[in-house]
Amino acid sequence: MAHNRRRNIVRYALELAYEGTRYYGWQSQSVGNTVQQAIEEALEKVTRQYLPVMGCGRTDTGVHAKNYFLHFDWDAQPDERFIFRLNNALPRDIAVYRIFPVTDKFHARFSAVSRKYEYHIITQPDPFSRDWAYFRYGELNLEKMDEACQYLLTCRDFKSFSKSRTDVKTYNCDLMECRWEKSSDRLIFHVRADRFLRNMVRAMVGTMLDIGSGKLTLSELPELMQAGDRSNAGTSVPAKGLYLTEVNYPWDKFLRDE
Repeated sequence: MAHNRRRNIVRYALELAYEGTRYYGWQSQSVGNTVQQAIEEALEKVTRQYLPVMGCGRTDTGVHAKNYFLHFDWDAQPDERFIFRLNNALPRDIAVYRIFPVTDKFHARFSAVSRKYEYHIITQPDPFSRDWAYFRYGELNLEKMDEACQYLLTCRDFKSFSKSRTDVKTYNCDLMECRWEKSSDRLIFHVRADRFLRNMVRAMVGTMLDIGSGKLTLSELPELMQAGDRSNAGTSVPAKGLYLTEVNYPWDKFLRDE
């Protein structure tokens, strides 16, 4: 009696980017168009199989990603036209760059050792950046905002910047980079950490804008952080200025021969 042999299943990682304006964030949900849903539908068209994907993070509604990774398991091998066909099946605001095999221990979300975000602020109205940056009117003291960054680098508990009613076990994050960059009529906030809480970056930016405009003083920041109360921090800035720009993995542990 013949037995069916189970085909060899391989875990693959995809590297991609997306412009988040049209999407209700990354994660599939019953209501609303999401990036995960668009990718799974495109994969099904190309592979003729439903292949659930796991992303490296749950970006919120309207947030963009310049660098994003996901993984999925597949019992076939991509051919040389796989990326071309997948991009043809995807909406134009999502682009896949490469696919490569990884070990079964690789997990797009939990294997990442750090992530980096940027927040873009324009100081002059610009019709070409209206969906991709936050226009902020008024003078800002960038020196004080940089001092706030230096203080935040010494902090560990970021509950004050976390959305309420989250199911996290800890509010501790290890900040590795926190700084402002001025480029002509644009301010860019750079922040890198081992993990981020929901709404954390947008709340950080809103709080530092309060410091830069004089609404909040630097001396009040330590007390704000120690209180652990989101209502004491600044208003969250709009999602359209936020970009996930880097996700870092110890690839030497997870890459496998193609």
